[in-house]
Amino acid sequence: MHKNLPFPQVIVMLGDSGETKSVASVGEAALWLVEHWPVQGEKFKLARQACLDALDGEITCTECRDAFIEAAREADIYVDEKRL
Repeated sequence: MHKNLPFPQVIVMLGDSGETKSVASVGEAALWLVEHWPVQGEKFKLARQACLDALDGEITCTECRDAFIEAAREADIYVDEKRL
């Protein structure tokens, strides 16, 4: 199992500070979901499972990234790169 599995960066916002962070791999996404996630809704659960599935080779990194973005939107921490 290779934990780095890169994908194109996703920008998320850290709390209320407005500081942003780049997440660019399945491993980083999984870490964010476990350690920093503010809202554990349905999309969060799907993204967490997507990380596990990507690490097991059951889905692509792109599918995992898409699930992570949906969870970030649900948690209102997704930063559209056009806004940077």
